[in-house]
Amino acid sequence: MEILPLFLTCFFTLLTFPKPTRATLPGTWELLVQNAGIASMHTAVTRFNTVILLDRTNIGPSRKLLPKNHCRFDKTGSKQDCYAHSILFDPKTNQLRPLKILTDTWCSSGQFLPDGTLLQTGGDLDGFKKIRKFNPCEINGSCDWEELNDVELSEGRWYATNQILPDGSIIIIGGRGSNTVEFYPKRENGVVSFPFLTETEDTQMDNLYPYVHLLPNGKLFVFANTKSVMYDFVENRVVKVYPELTGGPRNYPSAGSSVMLALEGEFSEAVVVVCGGAQYGAFLERNVDTPAHGSCGRIMATGENPVWEMEDMPFQRIMGDMVILPNGDVLIINGAMKGTQGFELGSDPCLNPVLYRPDEPAGLRFMVLNPGTVARMYHSTANLLPDGRVLLAGSNPHVFYRFDLEFPTELRLEAFSPEYLESDKTNIRPEIVDIPETVSYGAGFDVVVSVGLPVVGVIEVNLGSAPFATHSFSQGQRLVKLGVGSAVPEGGDGRWRIRCTAPPSGMVAPPGYYMVFAVNQGVPSVARWIHVS
Repeated sequence: MEILPLFLTCFFTLLTFPKPTRATLPGTWELLVQNAGIASMHTAVTRFNTVILLDRTNIGPSRKLLPKNHCRFDKTGSKQDCYAHSILFDPKTNQLRPLKILTDTWCSSGQFLPDGTLLQTGGDLDGFKKIRKFNPCEINGSCDWEELNDVELSEGRWYATNQILPDGSIIIIGGRGSNTVEFYPKRENGVVSFPFLTETEDTQMDNLYPYVHLLPNGKLFVFANTKSVMYDFVENRVVKVYPELTGGPRNYPSAGSSVMLALEGEFSEAVVVVCGGAQYGAFLERNVDTPAHGSCGRIMATGENPVWEMEDMPFQRIMGDMVILPNGDVLIINGAMKGTQGFELGSDPCLNPVLYRPDEPAGLRFMVLNPGTVARMYHSTANLLPDGRVLLAGSNPHVFYRFDLEFPTELRLEAFSPEYLESDKTNIRPEIVDIPETVSYGAGFDVVVSVGLPVVGVIEVNLGSAPFATHSFSQGQRLVKLGVGSAVPEGGDGRWRIRCTAPPSGMVAPPGYYMVFAVNQGVPSVARWIHVS
């Protein structure tokens, strides 16, 4: 065999770039619970640092029993079901407590009310017009689901989207066969026609679970299929029509995702990003091998003449979740690279999360992260936890719980830790020592933090909402970066006092409970909850 000269060997070595290995990619994974009992289709984090996991009720036996003498019956009173379909989870202790949900919550919607109660609406069958509430508590408390019997939805809602409004009421938009909006608490006009949803409906219903973001001007950005509008819900009129987003349908069942980037500065601008999705026809043809889209569109939704700026993700992705991290970056996680949403319709799991860094220039915004090992596809969720980790739950791409297939029903709960939680960041990770429990709009208040190393820049104080995550979209998700002054030493023991200004109005931060993160050089503290009103 011919031996290459030394200089050629060195030359070829220089031209050979090794692929990043799992160990060299940022982020770490952690198995929290091997068997949560249910596959969570809907997930929400409460102000008690507990997490509500919720599945549908007609899925068949789960793997968690209700307490003795707490079985539920169907609406005829003849069929008994002693299995839990909702769970309360404590990610600090990994404790689980079964909850009792009565009516079917399949593909329903939700949002937290200003008092911290989760409002949960619609579903299938006996849940079609139902309104439910969950007033959260500690893991060892007795809180449970409450089905409202004195009020129901004016129109059945299946695959709808909820969004809290500046006055604390909830708008409920769309749903299968429901191209309308309505409100909770109920308003005199009841159901209001929303023709935009009719215009965006196609033969595979790509206007379901519309992406809805409350803009800081008090209007709604509503995206369905490939189109979007600015909607004045007070006057029930479209005030702006945005250019169409290329790259095919993006909503259910074509399964893209969307996020509104962090609001900051004067809160006059809002940028919306929409990523991924299936090719049109994949759902109709039941084609599990059709490659997904990898494109993202980004638009200044509050701009005078906004246009979509297009980028490509490192991976094509459907059923991905977009989670706003405390520092304003966006984690794109879960999903598949082929197929579409629906039972048995996805393949080729996308195991690598991707970090989207909005402040970087186009072409440099995406960073590939450490891959997981669990396929999280149809009916999976991702939620930011107060400690900065991201909770991953669910994946049940089958009509019933099945464990004998290539992609089994997934009962494991995992946490993904972004790079900012690595041990070499410990000395710059702030700790919130003192913070008020409530703040009023526009008011000044102080936050005291402790940091191991001296502070060399501005410590941000950011408010993160607790959204309702389902079907690749987190309803009500937002991050607000508060106006802050310079950190002033407090006592000389590594403590710093930061003067903050609360959001100016409910248009920037609707009333309710928020996770408050102090962020030092991109590294967030453990959050403390604050009530904004």
